[in-house]
Amino acid sequence: MPASFPRDQLFLIAGPCVVESDDVMLRVGEHLARLAERVPGGIIYKASFDKANRSNADAHRGPGVQEGLAALDRVRAATGLPVITDVHLPEQCAVVALVADALQIPAFLCRQTDLLEAAGAAGKPVNVKKGQFLHPEGMQGAVKKVREADPTGARGPGEIEVAVTERGSFFGYGDLVVDMRAIPRMRDACNCPVIFDATHSVQQPGRGEGGASGGVRAMIPHLTLAACAAGADGLFMETHPDPDHAPSDGPNMMPLHQLDDLIYRAVDVWAAAKGRG
Repeated sequence: MPASFPRDQLFLIAGPCVVESDDVMLRVGEHLARLAERVPGGIIYKASFDKANRSNADAHRGPGVQEGLAALDRVRAATGLPVITDVHLPEQCAVVALVADALQIPAFLCRQTDLLEAAGAAGKPVNVKKGQFLHPEGMQGAVKKVREADPTGARGPGEIEVAVTERGSFFGYGDLVVDMRAIPRMRDACNCPVIFDATHSVQQPGRGEGGASGGVRAMIPHLTLAACAAGADGLFMETHPDPDHAPSDGPNMMPLHQLDDLIYRAVDVWAAAKGRG
């Protein structure tokens, strides 16, 4: 199943923050494959092979490109779900595109021209996360760089599938705030699907133990349903069987056993907001 970012059916990007053991990866993947039957636009499985933007030098980063891509390929083979993963360097894009069904640009890197162009030139759908420092219309440039990146001319303008993701904006020190007006504003400005990152939006950067990021997990459902009411085209959620012991981003991950109920409610709210309820 190829990755797609539809505008007319709510879709979900979900998975653990970082590539872990096959046991965890497949447990999450098999759960998401069952849940996908209830998500109109389907589910794309997400895990990062490298968390290259950690605050601390000794933070867990992941297994790296080759091992991480092999793990994602095993998930896809076992579940049938398309997979997406982060890229941090231009030279990673073509290699990652050989395995991944879509590429993702982390929020802190959303203005990196070489990276955006390399991602677009790789020929796979690209999700660009909005920087915590940007206003919604500021994402127009990032989308344009991806869409116009094909150096061969084989694809015309707009033929590269792009989505943008709202993940909150910095509010003072160590906290994020979500302005739901950003969802329709980004859609109008960028002319592409808008995804809401329900888990990173509750992150508290640098406020966890030892300087790691903290998070307010209890706020995930509230923001998720609000984003669906505001017209988000898709949702992004990191999820884990045991978030409190996850190697990365545990405080702001959705417990796997609580995911289904929230997604059922989100689909209903989204449908009602679109006049389909």
